Amino acid sequence: MAVSAKKAVMTFYSGDSCPYSHRARIVLEEKHITAEVRSVNENSLPEDVVELNPYSSLPTLVDRDLVLYNSRIIMEYLDERYPHPPLLPVDPVNRAQSRMFLYRIERDWYSQLEAVTGKNQSEADKARKVLRDGLTAIAPIFDQKPFFMSDEFSLVDCSLAPILWRLPSYGIKLPAQAKAIAGYSERLFERESFQESLTGAEREMR
Repeated sequence: MAVSAKKAVMTFYSGDSCPYSHRARIVLEEKHITAEVRSVNENSLPEDVVELNPYSSLPTLVDRDLVLYNSRIIMEYLDERYPHPPLLPVDPVNRAQSRMFLYRIERDWYSQLEAVTGKNQSEADKARKVLRDGLTAIAPIFDQKPFFMSDEFSLVDCSLAPILWRLPSYGIKLPAQAKAIAGYSERLFERESFQESLTGAEREMR
């Protein structure tokens, strides 16, 4: 990733394979934000993160005296602080709808990721089914617009991309009736910002 610089005032602590970190990294790249991206071990966080973040979680963003440690809040903060290109609609109604999409993606799908990668096989299988069935159920939506419910790339796409990229590594294969998602995924994966956001560990997932 080419977002670090000697004069960066913003520090982003990121996990190499963390989907929450990944979606925020996409925002950094999409907006060409100068930041120092520090890759840290998710299982052995450095003292800096532990001291700054009361939840000892990733990602963690430090911007001068401001510390943020929720990926969705980080994404929205970056979008507001660096408004071009906008990644949320300008008008209140569509902006609220996008935020509802983000909430549903977190609640319905991101909530399954810990189980999918966990050691409990039955819980992992159940979580895989939730993800597979959930994506399949909404697959027709992806044929309607080039991006998720929009003609423009948005924070919603930033949130979906890390999950879709990881499906093979999660052992999830979507059925034929979800083929619209394959085309949507390729549009996301081909974006320069997405390619630049990938860590070595994430590239190895495919």
